[in-house]
Amino acid sequence: MTRHSRSIQILNLDGLPAAPNQPLNTRVEGLIRRAILAGNLAAGARLPASRVLARDLEVSRHTVERAFDQLVAEGFLLRRRGSGTYVASDVPERERPPRGARGGRLRAPPVAALSARGALIAEYPGHRQPMIGTAFTPSIPAPELFPRQVWGRLMSRAIERPGLECLAYGASGGLPALKRAIAAHVAGSRAVACEPEQIIVTTSAQQAVDLVARVLLDPGDAVWVEDPCYRPAVQLLKAAGAAVTPVPVDSDGLNAATALEAEPEARLAYVTPSHQYPSGVLMSLPRRLALLAWAERAGGWIIEDDYDGDLRFAGRPLASLQALDPAGRVIYVGTFNKVMFSALRVAYLVVPPTLVDACLAAKHMMDGHAPGHTQAALAEFIEDGHLATHLRRLVGEYDQRRRALLTALDTLAVELEAGPSEAGLHLTAYLRRPLDDRAIAAECVAAGIDLHPLSRYYLGAARSGFVLGFACSRPARTHAAMRIVGRAIGSGPSGRKVVR
Repeated sequence: MTRHSRSIQILNLDGLPAAPNQPLNTRVEGLIRRAILAGNLAAGARLPASRVLARDLEVSRHTVERAFDQLVAEGFLLRRRGSGTYVASDVPERERPPRGARGGRLRAPPVAALSARGALIAEYPGHRQPMIGTAFTPSIPAPELFPRQVWGRLMSRAIERPGLECLAYGASGGLPALKRAIAAHVAGSRAVACEPEQIIVTTSAQQAVDLVARVLLDPGDAVWVEDPCYRPAVQLLKAAGAAVTPVPVDSDGLNAATALEAEPEARLAYVTPSHQYPSGVLMSLPRRLALLAWAERAGGWIIEDDYDGDLRFAGRPLASLQALDPAGRVIYVGTFNKVMFSALRVAYLVVPPTLVDACLAAKHMMDGHAPGHTQAALAEFIEDGHLATHLRRLVGEYDQRRRALLTALDTLAVELEAGPSEAGLHLTAYLRRPLDDRAIAAECVAAGIDLHPLSRYYLGAARSGFVLGFACSRPARTHAAMRIVGRAIGSGPSGRKVVR
């Protein structure tokens, strides 16, 4: 028997699952590479001729030759003219299986040992599948309302424009034309006072919060957060090492006096004052002024997450907290992902002048900059008036969908009480009985309704209810989905307590 007879037996493609769209030669490479690293093919061992191995693996000889060439380039194999193909002598044997296990399936990799920060990040898992808005999905705009033809034309124009500005490495803070457009937009719509140089373009509000945490927080620093809260941002703050203090929100928003009693040494406060997430309440003017007074007196910082400040159904959008700040302690966060389309991935920070250099450096370290052609198209979208036209259309259409949700909730008024609904893409409905909102939501999800239980948004004592998005649901769909919710509520035993 030739020296390579044992090699033929251990090389079996059935033992190496294929990744989606993986070329066949790449699978053969992986098969041989793993056999070498596991010690199943020893240093100096001769491999079968390519035509023999191709026959045994039921692949083409060209496939095997390509695999051999790649492994020679990587240093795993040597080819000797007139002699054959051999395992390189200087490849160490790693992950050698125990005696008797040779030729079997590769053992499973060890469980990853996460850092403390990694464990905190993993508590809030990412999306394994695309998020497409259905009935009651919160925080997702309706894609069918976006002017895709206009946007496509602007994107094409950005790519075809003479010069390399959109195709080269860009400025970390963002494209100057976009920063000028954002500064003009937020000044007119939210009374934000800033120069374009104070704007840092990010991919999302979450990245903006992460950037601020990197710049301002040391491990152990105390941070006030609203309760209930936007959990991804709070998880980011925890992962940065912050000592998060939940502050209960009432009908006037977060109370700085209550927060001081809970944690007098806070360095930062994270708030959503214009449309508290998820309750929808508006922080009152006295509460806003008290929070600003704390920041000026204590040298603290405030992150104002104005995630949907452009969408109001009762009067004009309110002035931002940043507009009331005389001391430069507010860091304003805005996003276009909620008013255009979720995959856009363009948001922004407005930072006080003293933080510009540090935030620019942090953005550069994170990912360099946002895509240049997208920024250029968005700048033109704003400057040419398309954003203003789009927002007017959205407010009218979303108002109809919001009213349809409120009408549907009226049919369940004995079970659900609607919270504030004057702005944004969602509203909160509170259960009038102490039922398990998570069990009800799970039943609705099984029926195809994306129902989010309110109790999951709390860090402390929770109320039961649901966070109901209305942007992606037309009125007929909303009423049909609410009937399913009603049946799920009715099927639950009375008095079942909410799960914390």
